[in-house]
Amino acid sequence: MVLRGYVPTSEETLQTLAALRLQSLNSDFSTHAPFPRLEELFPPHVLHARLPPLPHQPPTKCRGARLRAGLLAGGLWGQALAKQRAERDQRLRGRLREEGASTMAAIVEKWKLLQGMGRPEAMAAYVALVREWPGFGSTLFDVDLHAVRPQLGVVEGQPWQWATLTPLSLQSPVGSGPQHLWLGIGAKAVSLYKPGEPEPLDSFCYGRISSFGASDSSTFRLSVEDRDLLFETSQVDEIAQLLNTYLASAAAQRLPRPQEPPVSPPTSEPTMLPQGLCPAAGPWQHRPPVGSSHS
Repeated sequence: MVLRGYVPTSEETLQTLAALRLQSLNSDFSTHAPFPRLEELFPPHVLHARLPPLPHQPPTKCRGARLRAGLLAGGLWGQALAKQRAERDQRLRGRLREEGASTMAAIVEKWKLLQGMGRPEAMAAYVALVREWPGFGSTLFDVDLHAVRPQLGVVEGQPWQWATLTPLSLQSPVGSGPQHLWLGIGAKAVSLYKPGEPEPLDSFCYGRISSFGASDSSTFRLSVEDRDLLFETSQVDEIAQLLNTYLASAAAQRLPRPQEPPVSPPTSEPTMLPQGLCPAAGPWQHRPPVGSSHS
């Protein structure tokens, strides 16, 4: 999870996590201790993010220009461009090696400070750091949020509207286009994260989910109160299975125990629930994919 970049935190914390992993694997620092590869300790994408972006080359506009570009590519100009690309790639690889060496040196220095820490302590400290992220324990899926459509007043055939997300709000379903997000599915709530951001854009408990289902093998729909959210993802089945598991568990917890009669709600003012928690909003429904049938 950490190495895949699914724990948004600072580079300093990532280096500390890598040092704790070394301590748990090798005990105290030693020049004779085996060193894992850096990508086994530290998220590779963090190093790549330090590299300068590749220069943007605008597309060729007309057929004649494309033909001239093709002819040039096969001659001296093409050889010169190929040489420039090779030199640029070599510089980037050299820069990446430098960044990797610098990061490994910082990790080793932190590792030396952990001298005397036992393996159980190192593992406990590692988990404690990761648990500081509010989304810890959730399973994260890469999704593209394509549209949000209000359910109230929807007529058949109404087109989906592009989604614009604002922090902790999905109230304005108009905007510029699909957005790449993390869909976090946890034991108590479903959350939407902007990749790399520690706080969710929106979070809703299972009592707010009225239905969900797959439109096709790569499109997943989630109905939350008065909104339909449409996602594109390659993990439709995994998302549906995990939601089924958590929703069934949430429904079982709401049922009163046989030996304990249900308690009537108090007549005083209702308790304000924190963000992401809410009372049950009615039974949820798992709508099967289009074309499936039930006996």
